[in-house]
Amino acid sequence: MTAIKHALQRDIFTPNDERLLSIVNVCKAGKKKRNCFLCATVTTERPVQVNVVKVKKSDKGDFYKRQTAWALRDLAVVDAKDAVKENPEFDLHFDKVYKWVASSTVEKNTFISCIWKLNQRYLRKKIDFINVSSQLLEESVPSGENQSVAGGDEEAVDEYQELNAREEQDIEIMMEGCEYAISNAEAFAEKLSRELQVLDGANIQSIMASEKQVNILMKLLDEALKEVDQIELKLSSYEEMLQSVKEQMDQISESNHLIHLSNTNNVKLLSEIEFLVNHMDLAKGHIKALQEGDLTSSRGIEACTNAADALLQCMNVALRPGHDMLHAVKQQQQRFSDLREQFARRLASHLNSVFVQQGHDQSSTLAQHSVELTLPNHHPFHRDLLRYAKLMEWLKNTDYGKYEGLTKNYMDYLSRLYEREIKDFFEVAKIKMTGTTREGKKFATLPRKESAVKQETESLHGSSGKLTGSTSSLNKLSVQSSGNRRSQSSSLLDMGNMSASDLDVADRTKFDKIFEQVLSELEPLCLAEQDFISKFFKLQQHQSISGTTTNEAEEIDGGTSSRSYTSGVPQTISSEKDMIRQMMTKIFRCIEPELNNLIALGDKIDSFNSLYMLVKMSHHVWTAQNVDPASFLSTTLGNVLVTVKRNFDKCISNQMKQMDEVKISKKSKVGILPFVAEFEEFAALAESIFKNAERRGDLDKAYIKLIRAVFVSVEKVANESQKTPRDVVMMENFHHIFATLSRLKISCLEAEKKEAKQKYTDHLQSYVIYSLGQPLEKLNHFFEGVEARVAQGIREEEVSYQLAFNKQELRKVIKEYPGKEVKKGLDNLYKKVDKHLCEEENLLQVVWHSMQDEFIRQYKHFEGLIARCYPGSGITMEFTIQDILDYCSSIAQSH
Repeated sequence: MTAIKHALQRDIFTPNDERLLSIVNVCKAGKKKRNCFLCATVTTERPVQVNVVKVKKSDKGDFYKRQTAWALRDLAVVDAKDAVKENPEFDLHFDKVYKWVASSTVEKNTFISCIWKLNQRYLRKKIDFINVSSQLLEESVPSGENQSVAGGDEEAVDEYQELNAREEQDIEIMMEGCEYAISNAEAFAEKLSRELQVLDGANIQSIMASEKQVNILMKLLDEALKEVDQIELKLSSYEEMLQSVKEQMDQISESNHLIHLSNTNNVKLLSEIEFLVNHMDLAKGHIKALQEGDLTSSRGIEACTNAADALLQCMNVALRPGHDMLHAVKQQQQRFSDLREQFARRLASHLNSVFVQQGHDQSSTLAQHSVELTLPNHHPFHRDLLRYAKLMEWLKNTDYGKYEGLTKNYMDYLSRLYEREIKDFFEVAKIKMTGTTREGKKFATLPRKESAVKQETESLHGSSGKLTGSTSSLNKLSVQSSGNRRSQSSSLLDMGNMSASDLDVADRTKFDKIFEQVLSELEPLCLAEQDFISKFFKLQQHQSISGTTTNEAEEIDGGTSSRSYTSGVPQTISSEKDMIRQMMTKIFRCIEPELNNLIALGDKIDSFNSLYMLVKMSHHVWTAQNVDPASFLSTTLGNVLVTVKRNFDKCISNQMKQMDEVKISKKSKVGILPFVAEFEEFAALAESIFKNAERRGDLDKAYIKLIRAVFVSVEKVANESQKTPRDVVMMENFHHIFATLSRLKISCLEAEKKEAKQKYTDHLQSYVIYSLGQPLEKLNHFFEGVEARVAQGIREEEVSYQLAFNKQELRKVIKEYPGKEVKKGLDNLYKKVDKHLCEEENLLQVVWHSMQDEFIRQYKHFEGLIARCYPGSGITMEFTIQDILDYCSSIAQSH
């Protein structure tokens, strides 16, 4: 390997001014073993460059050629594969990974050790060595010896160093000067030693000769040091002068800073004074307006409003830190507080006087409304008070105690005033409702409280007049039904002391109009007062509600009504909208009881009034909830609607109860039952009232309850009837029900209409078969025997050979039924049917025609049996189908 190394140095690296430091014989891993050499080299010229060179032996001879070279600084990682076991494989990571297999592990370790030394010396440990034995790296640098890292001679890397060309040339020249340099080396060495001694002596003499020069140089240095000392003394004097200048400049700077600070403070003080003067100074005119301003005139109110706003701005000014400690500021704040207290007291006293005066003025106008069903108009009073709205807002923001006191006084005065007005208004409504009826005279003599309560109750229910049918349609319905009702012994719709059949349509129409007018008067009154409260007391109605009011929801058919109440424990008002509702509740606390009493009165006069009241009240509740679901008006009307709905349900329940208690005469025929006729009247009236109504669902549920009760009661009466056959009672009444439902076209009762028709048809057929019976009894028995023989297996054409059923026997039976006997029997049957049926329903001809059809069916059956069982005998009945038709027609005409 040494010979190869010398050959490579001579042939490849010396011409390139490079020295070869280490060599390893390798081949590429995983391929055919084509050997090459990896060489570690350094350049002889500075700066030194370290390379890894791949050298390959030529295929044509024994010389080597340089194939690839990599700079050592491009080497990133040296991977020895295994640090413990001997493994000839190793990887070098340049721009890519090169995998090699060394010819021996020793060569690999020697090469890696050389690379590590070069890395330590030239690259400052840039290369990473992995899977390399630490012992190998430690051996590469002996302890205490670091010349290979810090410098030193390159023999530490390798003991061999070849002479360069210049050294060789000098040696050759020197040897040429001595002929025996090669033949007598010792003589040559001795000569060189003598020359060296001569040179050493010359060097010593030269050094001794330079001592004088050194002494001269030292003298010059001493002189230079003296000059430096003088310069330092001058610099010290200069520094002292500069120090005095610096002190003077510092004094000037400090003086300027104090002057600047004083100016800044003066500017800030002026700014603070201007701020206080501008924001806490109230004009004399404003002070005079607050102390003596006229609160009755518009100009005086405007001046007081402006002064109050200015005072509020002065009191609410955001003082800067420290202002509240100034004596002048404290005095001014106290002055403002006194002005505020004085004006607030004066404003509250004046407004209380206005509230009291309003009660006196308004009560004087009650006399003119006592005969008219109208409520006094409060608009002028509201208009006058709204001039103080801004002052009320100021009072609310500055003195909430007085604001709250004014609110309470307003509610007290106005609640008494409205109570008088509303009670007188309801008294007039009750007089108008009851003045034309006997029951009204009774109510007219009631104490004021009781009559007022009854009047209010009626008012709420009748106010939806817009939804009821026309007067003409009501007249028609009442006229049509009144005749039937008066002919009946009892009415199942008698509610309380009066019967609905005793009232004409004019009374109901009058009640409807009065009830509508009551609600129409109350609605704008409540809305106007609520709008005034919101504006005057500055309560915004759009704010959210989070109060503690307890809501009691009561479900009624077709909707849910919310009933609000407050417990005895004082509740915290959590929003201004709650406050509006509480104020309205206190001011109009008499409306709900008055309305409930009016409803009770209307229901007492006529139970049918609950229909009018339900429709009208539902419409007004729906309208109020569309405007504001949580308003006082919406809540109050919703509560009253619950009462109306209960009265309506009570009306339906009483009708059903009276159906169960109905009794019929045992001596007279039944005919159309009273509750059937009353259901017709109720349905006709309800359809006209509930046309396009919001609460149609309530009526539909009532219809279903009533019709089912009617069906049950009709069957009950039919089963108990002694004078009239059960089928006749069922047939006539279900025919009447079917006709009523067909005429009114009530969509929710379609199934009941079909059921009524089916019951009518079934009982008609049953009655016809039962009444007709067997008009040709002997003939019927004869043919029953014939059918029995055929059923036993005898052929039809062989029946005539039976002794009991021969042709002779048939002729005897037929002779017993001539046309005259048949007509007589039919006439008796007609009289019997006429006796059973009532005239009101007019079903006699229908029943008679059905009997005629049934008789003809039996006749055809007999004719068929004769033709099949007695063919060719020529035997026929003594009357024909045409005779039957003539008999029936003549009997019907004769009666």
